[in-house]
Amino acid sequence: MSADQQAHVLLVDDDERIRTLLQKFLVRNGYLTTAARDADHARRLLAGLDFDLIILDVMMPGDDGITLCREIRETRETPILLLTAKGETGDRITGLEAGADDYMAKPFEPKELLLRIGAVLRRMPQGAVISAPKVLHLGGVRYDMERGELWQGQALVRLTATESSLMRIFSGTPHEAVSRTELVERLSRDGVQSQERAVDVQITRLRRKIETDPKQPRYLQTVRGAGYMLAPD
Repeated sequence: MSADQQAHVLLVDDDERIRTLLQKFLVRNGYLTTAARDADHARRLLAGLDFDLIILDVMMPGDDGITLCREIRETRETPILLLTAKGETGDRITGLEAGADDYMAKPFEPKELLLRIGAVLRRMPQGAVISAPKVLHLGGVRYDMERGELWQGQALVRLTATESSLMRIFSGTPHEAVSRTELVERLSRDGVQSQERAVDVQITRLRRKIETDPKQPRYLQTVRGAGYMLAPD
C-alpha cells in the first residue's frame, strides 16, 4: 500500500512535541494519521478502528511499548514499527520477540522514517491474484505462492510483513537451505533491518504458525552449518 492510498497510521508517543511534529509530517506526506499519548489511549483507539501500521514508542509511562506490542500481537497482525532511544542489539531483539516488524533508534531523520513506513507497507499482501495459485503443502497448512497467503483449512493464517518476506524467500527455493547471512541480505533488500540473531527470532515465530510441534520442526528445518530450509510435502 502506498501513501496515496491513504494508509491509516496509529502513532503512539508520550512526548507531545514529537507526537505533534511526526503527525504533521506524516499527514503532509499523505498518510491518514491518528495519534495516541500512551498505551491506554492506544487501546481505546484500537478497539474502534483498524490501522495499516502502528508506530510505537518504547519508553512510555505506564505500560511501555514492548508490553503494548505483545498485547497487540495476541489479536492482530498489523505491522508495528518501534521507536526507541536504545540502540543496543538486545533491546532490538526484545522488540522483535514482542512481535515488531521493524525498529528505529532515536534520534532519526523523518525522511528515514518515511522510507521505513513505505517499505513495511509494500511488504504487506496486496490483495487477491486472479491467476491459478501455486500452492505448497506443509501438512495441514498450505502456502499460496501467488497471493503470499498461508492457510490452515479455511482459515487465513495472519503473517507479519517480515514473516511474509521469509515465506516468499523460502518458497522460491524449496528443499534448498538458505543461510542466515543470505536471509539478512535479502530481507534488507525488502527494507527489513535485520541481523542473524534477529532472523532466528523470526524463524521461531514463523514455525509457530507452520509446525504442529515448533520445537521439532518438520517443514521449516534447521540445516546444520547451512541455515534454514522449507521442506513442503
